[in-house]
Amino acid sequence: MTPPIDTQRRSLMKALPAAGLTLALPATAAVAPDPWLQAQAIIDRVSKPLKFRQQDFVVTKFGAKPCKLTNIKAWVSFEGQDTLATPAAKSPDCYGAIKAAIKACHDAGGGRVVIPAGNWYCAGPIVLLSNVNVHLSAGAHIYFSHDPADYARYGDIDCGKNGKLVVSRWQSNDCLNYSSMIYAYGQDNIALTGEDWTSVLDGQGGVPFNDAGDCWWTWKGKQKTINSIGQGNTPNFVAGKMSENTENPNNARSLADIAPGITDAERALIEGKDQSWRTDSKYLPSLSEAGVRLARRVFGVGHYLRPPMIQIIGCTNVLLQGYHVMRTPFWMHHPVHCRNLVIRKVHCESHGPNSDGFDPEACDHVLVEDCTFDTGDDCIAIKAGKNQDTQYGPSQNIVIQNCIMHSGHGAVTLGSEMAGGIQNVFAQKLVFQNANWQTNPLNIAIRLKTNLNRGGYLRNFYVRDVSIPNGVQLTASHYATFPDSPINGKQVATAAGAVVAFDCDYIPTADHVRTRPPVVNNIHISNVRVGNVTKDGKTGSCFQAIMLLGPVASDYNGPQPAPPVVPITDVTITDCDFGAPTNAAEPWFVYNVKGVTLKNVTIAGKVYNTVLNAPA
Repeated sequence: MTPPIDTQRRSLMKALPAAGLTLALPATAAVAPDPWLQAQAIIDRVSKPLKFRQQDFVVTKFGAKPCKLTNIKAWVSFEGQDTLATPAAKSPDCYGAIKAAIKACHDAGGGRVVIPAGNWYCAGPIVLLSNVNVHLSAGAHIYFSHDPADYARYGDIDCGKNGKLVVSRWQSNDCLNYSSMIYAYGQDNIALTGEDWTSVLDGQGGVPFNDAGDCWWTWKGKQKTINSIGQGNTPNFVAGKMSENTENPNNARSLADIAPGITDAERALIEGKDQSWRTDSKYLPSLSEAGVRLARRVFGVGHYLRPPMIQIIGCTNVLLQGYHVMRTPFWMHHPVHCRNLVIRKVHCESHGPNSDGFDPEACDHVLVEDCTFDTGDDCIAIKAGKNQDTQYGPSQNIVIQNCIMHSGHGAVTLGSEMAGGIQNVFAQKLVFQNANWQTNPLNIAIRLKTNLNRGGYLRNFYVRDVSIPNGVQLTASHYATFPDSPINGKQVATAAGAVVAFDCDYIPTADHVRTRPPVVNNIHISNVRVGNVTKDGKTGSCFQAIMLLGPVASDYNGPQPAPPVVPITDVTITDCDFGAPTNAAEPWFVYNVKGVTLKNVTIAGKVYNTVLNAPA
């Protein structure tokens, strides 16, 4: 069994080197001759039921009281508002009762903590402990406080004016930050379950928390996607307002002040040519690049990094099952460095900024099945560290099956934060329904995102039996590239519009350090069926069927000699029908790829059997 992580503050601070704590993972399993046999072995291993003592701890017996609701105007997406129910002022807070019930259950040797039917207001995190199943009955609706301050009150690390924070990871960089609404650290045999999709975890991400009308989602700040659909704005954000993308005076004015050990050349590379590195979203990865230890990566109050809704770090034997999670501040589920994890029959629904559905990071043996995703960002995004924070190793041995996807940037996505590598991922029997295709379409079906900053590797990725009846976005969305890039970003559907998109030059202008070329190989996709729709006078299934953009060597900005920049290799796409791209003249785009085999691939009624090669 993996040893638990020490959560005591004194021991934690002594034990934290440059990037944090580690748990050993087993050596990478060899891929079987038939990779789907390996997928079945993963399913069999993680599907063994967790066992809990047969004793219930009902939160009402620990003082929890239901709340009354009132209606308010709130944000429900990037651009839309509606009337929503929220707990009335001075509602009873069940944070303390739930905490007490979990502790009593844990101390008794485990069991089930039950939250009965009703509306419950919780102004603090639910912290899971070993051998405890926190279970929502049918009709139980937990409204988590929408006030960020409530997630800087109860953490086990006192950071003074920044609040009482927790060890967290934000977009794959370690930090001390606001707690997630549901949190676990270094636990074993834990579960978060619901009776059905009337068991609701509500993050209230679009509910205003101040008189100015700001909500969690306001902290996203400016948007960068060119030609986005249904996601062009940020709720209540205007230029100059504080956000994760606004220069923060609370951050050091120079890396020399916080990382004196780096050279002037290293500092100049990390900071770049302007002050954008002092925005919270870039300051944290800058600290990672500079080797600043976790104890000095303090965010929380005075900063604008939204926490995930559910974050589980360094845990083993985890079950997430049978509930509906909605309106989350940031990513919905973010397990980090976990082993033996199942998410099953969960409805992930949130249309706010960065509302990824499920983001397993540096996890080993994961099963995602029978879930529905309707998201404001990627439905599923597999991640594995960023910058220097790769101590947890790769994400590996992951099976995704029998799921439905609607809105989102990508249905099954790998990256963009993948510096530790991703391998042995299997996706099968999926329906990318794209039910919102008229107003908020699924951008891309199968997506890889990386660049010369995020680096890493993707290998042994297998996809089969995917139905996409309503296609994906019919127009192209783009990200900016450098002026001297060999790629004209405005002609390539890197951000949206392709069915299969492997983007190894993902928003390169956002990263100052570009010294780690990614390696992508052994990708096999079969039996993908894409339907056509008619919108704005255009009938089609996508903008472009296939977009394979290999690493772009000219992006490299580190010392010479530069490392090798290799093409995407060993990709096979077989027995697929991609429907009719609206960009009929260019059904695919390839750059820096070698040996991409199309076998019995139909595009706009024409069958292709060919091998694609494209130089850099």
